[in-house]
Amino acid sequence: MTEVDQRAAVPDTPLRRWLLKGLPTPETPVNRPAEEPAGHRHRWWQVMCLTGVDYFSTLGYQPGIAALAAGALSPVATLLLVALTLLGALPVYRKVAADSPNGLGSLSMLERLLPGWRGKLLVLFLLGFVATAFVITITLSAADATAHILHNPFVPHSWAGWQVPVTLALIAALGGVFLTGFSEAISIAVVLVAVYLLLNLVVVGTAVQRVLTRPEQVAGWRDVLASDYSSPIAMVAVALYVMPKLALGLSGFETGVAVMPLVKGELAERIRGARKLLTTAAVIMSVFLITSSVATTVLIPAAEFAEGGSANGRALAYLAHLYLGDWFGTAYDLSTIAILWFAGASALAGLLNIVPRYLPRYGMAPDWTRATRPMVLVFTGIAFLITLVFGAEVEAQGGAYATGVLALILSAGVAVTLAAWTGRRLKAAAFFGLISLIFAYATVANIIERPDGLVIALLFVLAIVVISLVSRATRSTELRVTTISLDDCARRFINEAGEIYLIANEPHTRDAKEYVDKAREAWELHRLRTSEGLLFLEVTIPDASEFAGELRVVGEERHGFRVLRLQSTTVANSIAALLLHLRDRYGKTPHVYFHWAVEGNPIGALLRYLVFGGGDVPPLTREVLRQAEPDPARRPLVHVG
Repeated sequence: MTEVDQRAAVPDTPLRRWLLKGLPTPETPVNRPAEEPAGHRHRWWQVMCLTGVDYFSTLGYQPGIAALAAGALSPVATLLLVALTLLGALPVYRKVAADSPNGLGSLSMLERLLPGWRGKLLVLFLLGFVATAFVITITLSAADATAHILHNPFVPHSWAGWQVPVTLALIAALGGVFLTGFSEAISIAVVLVAVYLLLNLVVVGTAVQRVLTRPEQVAGWRDVLASDYSSPIAMVAVALYVMPKLALGLSGFETGVAVMPLVKGELAERIRGARKLLTTAAVIMSVFLITSSVATTVLIPAAEFAEGGSANGRALAYLAHLYLGDWFGTAYDLSTIAILWFAGASALAGLLNIVPRYLPRYGMAPDWTRATRPMVLVFTGIAFLITLVFGAEVEAQGGAYATGVLALILSAGVAVTLAAWTGRRLKAAAFFGLISLIFAYATVANIIERPDGLVIALLFVLAIVVISLVSRATRSTELRVTTISLDDCARRFINEAGEIYLIANEPHTRDAKEYVDKAREAWELHRLRTSEGLLFLEVTIPDASEFAGELRVVGEERHGFRVLRLQSTTVANSIAALLLHLRDRYGKTPHVYFHWAVEGNPIGALLRYLVFGGGDVPPLTREVLRQAEPDPARRPLVHVG
């Protein structure tokens, strides 16, 4: 009985069919990088717009958050952030694009570089920060969209206290769209980004012109800097200290590599397109960050950035209404609301893309987590909770967002550093190592200043680890084998054997004495003679941290004995899967014979099974068979002596 048969045994209802629509079959290799049909791929600049709805939308709130964090020093801190973007994050992610070109990003690189449980536990830990970054993207973007709605002069003042309800409504609408089906994302993103960047160009251009034609305001800003800071060195020092709070302006890089499968072309062309995408987006954003920071700091009174101020969470919208009129300002508000809402859609799509790639493959999530609709409900509920906790305040969520973004960029920096080191590219390793240290400082500094982001990330990590361990334990007796194949020699052994008698043997030296002793044990315990066509069955475990995989059985003759060899993630599950396969393929009831393991603590044996794939194999094999085949008359037989 396959996993499909087990799933089919669950009672079916219309609600269940609706929730699990589109659930991949177990044979679908969820660890395979996402590939889009050629007709669904696009030019790199079009795909950049899909990244841009997340990256560029931060202009809606970044200048205001920067002004609150750095005050008059905001342009200097923003300049340092831009330098870190172009000289640090951009080179790192250009390297990630080359080393992980199929949309799996730095997490996949770390998983490859640190195989086994080390890599998987690190991925589980980092998934907490991924969830933090993406969920806060949803809640913060919705909260800022609400700020643009409620502060619009055409909206009744009586709506002023509706920040939380409106934000929840926007998140609910986002979840509703994904529940009904979401398509044509690229076309929508291109239109939204094009309109948004054009309106920002008008607003920022107008604001910069005002700055250049009003030298007295520039002089006033300089006077504030001179009175607050003793020297340019002091300014840079303070700017370095507050710069991590501005990390929201780095939010588009992980999304940029995640959408690489959408770029048109073969692998090499896709990598070039992704690098153009990342570079162009970073340059556009850097120009807007610097100019908007200067304009908003010089032209907007500091009090307007504070909570309740007209520029809080909407500094550029404030300037649009002030200098271009309420009708243009309203058009700018509508464009900002649309791209912020779509940024939440991009983040939710990222979550729905990442979770099925890792947790179900590790056996650390229920099978239904590979379906879209249940996960939409889960993430929408989490977004509701975070919105209520933070009161839908934009600035209050900035620290949590920055923590998630910086942790992801730090993990990317570490990944490319390790890749360069293992490839003996020492200069590259030193360069990327230095970048990683800078991002490590930024991450730690942000956590110290705003620990709420770390708290949220650790809660996600705790939830992921607990759910993962419970799921791994409860799913441990699944067959956990996607496909089974036998080579020509193994098929010949089975065909010539008559009745199928398999002697389970844990391979050691694999010399003649080992097989002679095992054959003698089979006679003493089970009265089986080698003339009865006995087949020795040997299972080795290259990586017990994997949950499921293909089973390839290789036959060989060794010291006059016939041996079936296979590699698997666990011993008991692979033996059970092979027995069922032989029954179904050859129409015979297979027998497998074990010797009782050395007596020991059953809890210890269970832990060895969960972690190392071994444990007390005979009873575990029978339990896997019992769950997979409920009919005792058709169940392969397990003998223990």
